[in-house]
Amino acid sequence: MENTSTPSVTTTSVALRYGLLTGLASIIFSFILMATGQETNVPLSMLGLVIWVVGVVMAHKFFKANNGGFMSYSQGLGIGTIISLVSGVMGAIFRYVYTEFIDSSSTQRAVEAMRAKLEADGMDDAQIDSAVAMSQKFSSGPMAIVFAILGSILIGFILSLIVSAVTKNTRPEFE
Repeated sequence: MENTSTPSVTTTSVALRYGLLTGLASIIFSFILMATGQETNVPLSMLGLVIWVVGVVMAHKFFKANNGGFMSYSQGLGIGTIISLVSGVMGAIFRYVYTEFIDSSSTQRAVEAMRAKLEADGMDDAQIDSAVAMSQKFSSGPMAIVFAILGSILIGFILSLIVSAVTKNTRPEFE
């Protein structure tokens, strides 16, 4: 008799495949934003989350198609979190290379946009200088890669909680 409880694909293999695809799509989108000077446009930047959600939903769909139509909540959460890790690493390395070697003025544009926003919010110059200094400490150099990856994993985990709840299809217990 055939064992039907073993998935024909693993959560890790699906997550790595779709993490690479999602990371590549995110890099292309980020490059377009940075090359056009729109990286500080928050509504446009939020489309990056749409890319991530589409990647996770497609991964869940692929996993279920190759697993008899079933995927538990924990499997979906694992897939989404690994996708976040893989695409976060790719995106962080890309952003570091872009800002350090290709267009170092993009960092200055982001600082100017942040300064303008803080001024519009009514902060005084000392507070703005302190906030900008703190932001630059965490958003430049190798530490930027670490914080980008950690942020990607955290946001990806939270979004995976939601997406997995919607896309799960648990195998019946008494099948």
